[in-house]
Amino acid sequence: MPKSLDRLQPWGASVLRLALGLSMAVHGYQKVVPHNATAHFAHYVVSLGMSYWLGVVSAYTEFFGGVFVLLGLLTRLAAAFICINMLVALITVGIHQGFGIYNYIFAFVAIAFMLVVNGAGALSLDRRIGLS
Repeated sequence: MPKSLDRLQPWGASVLRLALGLSMAVHGYQKVVPHNATAHFAHYVVSLGMSYWLGVVSAYTEFFGGVFVLLGLLTRLAAAFICINMLVALITVGIHQGFGIYNYIFAFVAIAFMLVVNGAGALSLDRRIGLS
């Protein structure tokens, strides 16, 4: 049975990529698009003891990284940025919020890392243009 499932591995990566990309794009959209949303989020990041500009970078990483991962375009690079962003979130926010949010963020880190290592999967622009 495992040998017969091997041919489905690129499709598994695609499913995880779509889940991560959609989640990140939606979370990032809420931090980028509404009026003053980016500034509000950046001020929250400042309250955690980090620089304002890191909040701006984080918001745009979630949104544009999510869109790129969702499309499967420059997936490894976008997933690497998401992985770093989520690791920082895990350390700064997740640990203090309890297991409910901690495991959610950790799942994003794991999926992003898998995409960095394995690529975008079968249904991706990366594969279509030869980057995978």
